[in-house]
Amino acid sequence: MTNSSAMTALKSLRMTNSAIGDTQSRISTGYRVSEAADNAAYWSIATTMRSDNKVLSTVQDALGLGAGVVDTAYTGINTVIDYVDEIKAKVAAASQSGVDKDKIQSEITQLIDGFESTVNSASYAGSNWLVTETGGATSQEIVSSFTRNSAGGISLGTVDITLADYALIDNTTATGSSQVGLLENVDFTYVPDGSTSSTTVTGFDLTGLDVTTADLEEALAGVDFVLSELTNKASDLGAIKSRIDMQTDFVSNLMDAMDRGIGQLVDADMEQESTRLQALQVQQQLGIQALSIANSNAQNLLALFR
Repeated sequence: MTNSSAMTALKSLRMTNSAIGDTQSRISTGYRVSEAADNAAYWSIATTMRSDNKVLSTVQDALGLGAGVVDTAYTGINTVIDYVDEIKAKVAAASQSGVDKDKIQSEITQLIDGFESTVNSASYAGSNWLVTETGGATSQEIVSSFTRNSAGGISLGTVDITLADYALIDNTTATGSSQVGLLENVDFTYVPDGSTSSTTVTGFDLTGLDVTTADLEEALAGVDFVLSELTNKASDLGAIKSRIDMQTDFVSNLMDAMDRGIGQLVDADMEQESTRLQALQVQQQLGIQALSIANSNAQNLLALFR
């Protein structure tokens, strides 16, 4: 009525089949901890780290977008530097006797139109740091990092940009006309036609200057000052670009490190699982044979009734 041997063999076979199921699950999913039931602590840690990695991926995208905006502004300012450098050369050329200042002024006007066009077109994804618009943003934040502290709190780090520091054109005037914000803020005094007047770098008229006076030197000094300011702005943008590039590399390396950490917690060792599966399959076959032998022992009783 009770076959103890068969019961023991059946229990062993069931345990072997269960172990085979677990091993096959690890092999098919690639995880030794694929759900909370496998290991609640490791599963919880891995799930949180995967979530953080998704946020880091978004941070990486934000850095890429920020790098594009910074690079566009940097390229725009570098181009404006070339234009202003040419203007400086034209102003210096006007000091030579016999030079047609009307033609030089015409060239300068074209150069001014050129860098105004450059500044207005230095836009990336709808953002132009070199232009001030009515109702536009005064600052911009570039998400640069994601942090989770030991208490479980999270925070986002940003690179803060004050757009007024880099604006070269002001489109906020009542008439809506474009003015070169940086250049129009640099005044110098000269004496055209015998009367004292003050103007800006973009507004002065070389045809009214007396090249025998210090007026031209003042004009040249004004343009040189603007060139120096543009160089400083380009240097600042270059530093921001370098910081973003370094942060992008760090975020990428951090994501790789987190992926490795998750893998060490939950990934299955395929070589080990393959070896275990083969061993369990042998145990399963032996278990079936043991159960078969245990069940056949009861058949021996029939011999007593022959």
